[in-house]
Amino acid sequence: MTHSSADTDHPPIYEDLVRERGDVVAEAQRAADHTHHQAAQLLPGRDADQQARHPGGSI
Repeated sequence: MTHSSADTDHPPIYEDLVRERGDVVAEAQRAADHTHHQAAQLLPGRDADQQARHPGGSI
């Protein structure tokens, strides 16, 4: 996934919410990365990234 410059141009309300509630988007990305890493270790001999992109079938 690529990020454009527009992705970093948040409206002021977003910055306020991040200060008040935390950066939920960043936390979700870290959780997804952690889950991906765990899946890669638990599925030896399989490309977990490939499985995530093409679930339930061959490529």
